Amino acid sequence: MSGLKHTLGLLALMVVCIIAEEQKVKSVSERIEEANRNIVRRPDGPFVEDDIAYASESDRNADPCTSRDCKWDKASDGLVYVPYVIADHYTSRELAIIERGLQSFDSVTCIRFVPHSTQKYYIHIQSLDGCFSYVGRHFYVQDLSLKRSGCLYHDIVQHELLHALGFKHEQCRSDRDQYIRILWENVIPGWEYAFDKINTLNQGTLYDYNSVMQYSKYAFSKNNQPTMMPIPNPNVDFGVATEMSQNDIDRVNRLYDCK
Repeated sequence: MSGLKHTLGLLALMVVCIIAEEQKVKSVSERIEEANRNIVRRPDGPFVEDDIAYASESDRNADPCTSRDCKWDKASDGLVYVPYVIADHYTSRELAIIERGLQSFDSVTCIRFVPHSTQKYYIHIQSLDGCFSYVGRHFYVQDLSLKRSGCLYHDIVQHELLHALGFKHEQCRSDRDQYIRILWENVIPGWEYAFDKINTLNQGTLYDYNSVMQYSKYAFSKNNQPTMMPIPNPNVDFGVATEMSQNDIDRVNRLYDCK
């Protein structure tokens, strides 16, 4: 009888472990990587690397959104209205996730995502090829893709909206070498660009391991080994944010001079 109890106990423990593993919250970068894996891009679509869209491949190496005007305009009332259209192919549940992400900026920044009416520039949110956005304002109509299978999470919505407002990934910050070391030997060949250091405008804020724009330790790993290591303390946890950090919010407010 004791043997049976022991066996049942082990089985129960295994079930608990399996459930715990299934319920483990994935990081925003893990979700984006998963959603964008093996995506076949449309020939008539934008040039996309990772989750950032460009007008063309040559545009990827153009002046980053730091020294040119890529911000959305501020109105006379001090608010920044960013018009959007959401495609009608989302379910009511999916629509609620997107709208929650849009509204999450209202109480903490001067950004207001508003339904498009007659404005010249606006974001078109739709389920295209994975999760992606342009960085900053670019065109009269610019796509922001939240694919129905894989991209509809609060942190991903915020992540892509931050791209649209003008922000790059945290690990690409101009000062990143003081805070993380890229382990190039573990990066998937051809994906090194995901760790390009860019002349970013950091708004006087410190590097943020908890930013929703920070990718996880194993992002784009070819061998299940870390591709990034925090320094000087290698034990610092990072890349596990499930929503915007206070630093993310502060940067938006500083870039757009929110009062």
